[in-house]
Amino acid sequence: MRVIAMPADTNPYGDIFGGWLMSLMDSAAGSIAARHSKGRAVTIAVEGMTFLRPVVVGDEVSVYATLESVGHTSMKIAVEAWRRTRHDERSYRVTRAVFTFVAIGEDRQPRAVPPVPAPVA
Repeated sequence: MRVIAMPADTNPYGDIFGGWLMSLMDSAAGSIAARHSKGRAVTIAVEGMTFLRPVVVGDEVSVYATLESVGHTSMKIAVEAWRRTRHDERSYRVTRAVFTFVAIGEDRQPRAVPPVPAPVA
């Protein structure tokens, strides 16, 4: 997922809201969770988020998500956010976190998810 940080995404000091960035990361993780579980999944926890660098207006923000592990009804998804200034090729990691999702059914109760697929040889 890739977006440009805009003025509407800033606090009164001109820095990008941490919540805006966390929302992007949750969306990226949610996409992985829904695809893997083949249905609805909800965020139940976020572990280890520390902001390493600021994001400013005009930065390109890239978010990468990877399925780390699967339980009976839950999935752990590692997510990283990176920033690149508008006129530079270098990217810098802004933060990372592990998002835990639980797959739920139409009744909003947890449901089983498939195991992690075996690597293709």
